[in-house]
Amino acid sequence: MAIAKKIEIMLSKSSWIRKMFEEGARLKAEHGADRIFDFSLGNPNLQPPEDFRKVLIKTANASGTGHHAYMPNTGYPNVRKAVADYLSVEQKTKISANEIIMTCGAAGALNVILKAILDPGDEVITPAPCFVEYNFYADNHGGVLKTVPTNPDFSLDVNAISFAINEKTKAVLINSPNNPTGQVYSRQSLNELGAILNEKSRSLNRTIYLISDEPYRKIVYDGLDVPSIFSCYNETVIASSYSKDLSIPGERIGFVAINPAAACKDDLFGGIALANRILGFVNAPAFMQRVVGSLQGISVDISEYARKRDLLCDGLADCGYEFTKPSGAFYLFPKTPVPDDVKFVKTLQDELILTVPGSGFGGPGHFRIAFCVDDKTIINSMPGFKRAMDRYKN
Repeated sequence: MAIAKKIEIMLSKSSWIRKMFEEGARLKAEHGADRIFDFSLGNPNLQPPEDFRKVLIKTANASGTGHHAYMPNTGYPNVRKAVADYLSVEQKTKISANEIIMTCGAAGALNVILKAILDPGDEVITPAPCFVEYNFYADNHGGVLKTVPTNPDFSLDVNAISFAINEKTKAVLINSPNNPTGQVYSRQSLNELGAILNEKSRSLNRTIYLISDEPYRKIVYDGLDVPSIFSCYNETVIASSYSKDLSIPGERIGFVAINPAAACKDDLFGGIALANRILGFVNAPAFMQRVVGSLQGISVDISEYARKRDLLCDGLADCGYEFTKPSGAFYLFPKTPVPDDVKFVKTLQDELILTVPGSGFGGPGHFRIAFCVDDKTIINSMPGFKRAMDRYKN
């Protein structure tokens, strides 16, 4: 056998998102790119804001000693301070540079957090549907991912989380705005979750962390506000990135933010810094750190995604699809007209429409549409969506 048995098994279960993306490449080569309606990958189609381009050029032209040298594993102190100052307003909590670790995107952030807190066999609870890579991230560090259901509208089922917590639980991992559903968790549900985690931590005599994965935090609609997770529970850690709100996913730049009120904040900071080094990230990319340090609070025009959301939702509603309209992110998670979501996604593929089965996210009977695409992809795909629905209606 050429590769490890474990990796061989993982390959067989690998992400539906990537499978569909690769299928899209095949279909585009066969039929022509303009005839394929690819909603498979959450790859932002909006260009980064003009401020990003200006700072990029300014940073590239700057000269100084050590601009491309090693740095503290946690990142440049001035960049961490800039992030902390912005988050202090966003999270309504005074945060310092000593609670910020710059990382290689949100994926890097989640991996260094889990590396720092998990012992072999520890469990991480997450509401489903959820991001497909969470299972691999927990497994990377000896943990076990346990999924719990959400409510029919994909809001938090706090009782389900409470019931799932046991002596092996080390963390609850949430993602709001959510991929794949676009749901934003309410302040009330997060406060309830915080109260439960306080009670369970006391009764089990162990710290249960709440990890909030927030790369879509700025992509929200209809005047909605994403609640501060730090105000809901002390033992909280945020993982985030600039991939979505600045449209720079390929640059792999993000951060970890530790709640200043966490009981073992210094140990957590030190553990995550060590994990950054020993997992091979060492530190976040130096150039991109300097760029995003000057762009706190800047994002693409979110109204563009809101318009695309409405365009897609209006079109699919006319075709007879049922769904919960997303409050954030750039995904729609409609119901399939038959229980077998993989079968229905293949029917859409016959119409040259690429989506992802909900089963891959722990949400069978649904499928995910990433609407971070150009308008003509949404508009021109509607006849195909209707034909697919009509095939099952009839």
